[in-house]
Amino acid sequence: MITTSVAEAAQCLAQGQVLAYPTEAVWGLGCDPFNESAFLEILRLKQRPIEKGVILLAGQVSQVEHLLKNLDPEIREQVIATWSNQGVSERATTWLLPADESIPHWIKGNHPKVAVRVTNHPLCIALCNAFNGFIVSTSANPAGLPSARSIQEVSQYFGSELNYLNGDLGLSQDASKIIDAVSGEVIRA
Repeated sequence: MITTSVAEAAQCLAQGQVLAYPTEAVWGLGCDPFNESAFLEILRLKQRPIEKGVILLAGQVSQVEHLLKNLDPEIREQVIATWSNQGVSERATTWLLPADESIPHWIKGNHPKVAVRVTNHPLCIALCNAFNGFIVSTSANPAGLPSARSIQEVSQYFGSELNYLNGDLGLSQDASKIIDAVSGEVIRA
């Protein structure tokens, strides 16, 4: 299915289906992070090992507030500021945050932390809000191949095995940078 309806796309997620959608810089694959079979389908499609973990994408800070509560207050403010003050053409920032008991082990992979990004992409914000929470976000490409930058490229990779929320990419040229919120280490520059 290809749709431009955010409500239809959110319904696909709620029904345990995998969805391809445009993000700030590349196309992503998403699912309900609490649905293990949907998550395993993404890993199968991407040929990605479960040990690597994935990013969670939120439409607003309140959707991931529980993951920020154990951070030092200054770090917490810094994390929120990067999400809140990001211009539409700026590169997004994903933060590695201490995972709490609500985050499924398959989302984290072999890591004690979870990768989280609050997006400024209007379609992604609407999707997360329609889904009523954060979703899985991993690049729409098989492991080792370039990230898809159009619905045509995603379709070439995965064909009719997916549902598609059609729309435009954001204005960023690069996938999000990834920073460990506790150590300050830049994981992906």
